[in-house]
Amino acid sequence: MSERNQLCLELTTPQDDDRPVFISGNFCEWHPDEPKFEMTKVAKGKYKFVFSSELQRSEAIEYKYTRGGWDHVELDNYGNPGLNRLIPLKPAKVQDFVPHWRNFGSTAFIKRLMPKIELVSEEFVIPQLGKSRKVNILLPHDYDSSPEKSYPVLYMQDAQNLYGEGSVYGNWEIDKRLSLLASQQKGDVIVVAIDHGDEDRFVEYSPYKSVQKGKGQGMKYANFIAKTLKPYIDKNYRTKPERQFTGIGGSSMGGLISIYAGFMYPETVGRLMVFSPSLWVSNKIYFDAVEFFNPIDTKIYLYAGGKESKFMLPNVNRLKSTIEGQGFDASKLEIHASVDPKGEHKEKRWGQEFPKAIEWMFFGDSKS
Repeated sequence: MSERNQLCLELTTPQDDDRPVFISGNFCEWHPDEPKFEMTKVAKGKYKFVFSSELQRSEAIEYKYTRGGWDHVELDNYGNPGLNRLIPLKPAKVQDFVPHWRNFGSTAFIKRLMPKIELVSEEFVIPQLGKSRKVNILLPHDYDSSPEKSYPVLYMQDAQNLYGEGSVYGNWEIDKRLSLLASQQKGDVIVVAIDHGDEDRFVEYSPYKSVQKGKGQGMKYANFIAKTLKPYIDKNYRTKPERQFTGIGGSSMGGLISIYAGFMYPETVGRLMVFSPSLWVSNKIYFDAVEFFNPIDTKIYLYAGGKESKFMLPNVNRLKSTIEGQGFDASKLEIHASVDPKGEHKEKRWGQEFPKAIEWMFFGDSKS
């Protein structure tokens, strides 16, 4: 059989380095570095492989590209592992593209596009609570070199878990993910990262009274973001202060306080990133969705995983239905619901969802 009738894979990748590229799939028991399936480098960032005519194709081929191990596997535009690639049952030339690669298990990132992290205050005063809190800000990589630019802002909870070394609970790695977005011209976002209050986290993020923890302080905390922190950030940084360029986000209890803040301050916050929210805290959240929420060009990105608590998916679906049931038209409200049947209640999974939410909220529709 001539080569032109054999299956040929051609790969292009902008993230080129010295590691070899292998094809792994159901034809080699998914070994990530089988020597006979190493691709030939034909130019910078370009590789080719022609399968042997002896390859028995009794089923469609499933495969992925690696650089020699599963901790060096291909990643998608967001820095996440993608689904297996698939080739139907016929000889063909297949042209593939890999935007990023995992490197020793780490999320891909582009060093020169990493955001600049600055300390806003080690003890930013929260007058509503009579406390202070550490606040950092992640500025786009070109913030200092582009003084003519201003940026949308996302206020995020649980800063300890978001970037850098993360915490014992994990790491969203938003700094790395923002660098990948920047490579697609979708990283022009300022992130204000607010530390949680450790043992006071639940009470500060809960707007409601609970049997275990007593009266929540979430109303005061939401007021702090809308009335104290946002005006300070707008005054001292080059922001786009309008509500359609102002977002708030978080996960779990941070997701609960984020959706609540959106309900209470729709005139201030127009973009909501709500991951795995702790809606179990109180049924009153559904009442507040009806009683107080009056959106004006608002976008809500809801995410939930199927391997979280048994209440997570039903509660998130109920919240979505409650909001949509008010009959707001698309010019006032858009909701994007993302459900991962295998998603767990973990920082790593929320980090994977983060760039998709950023893209959809601030830069138009996400493609995935």
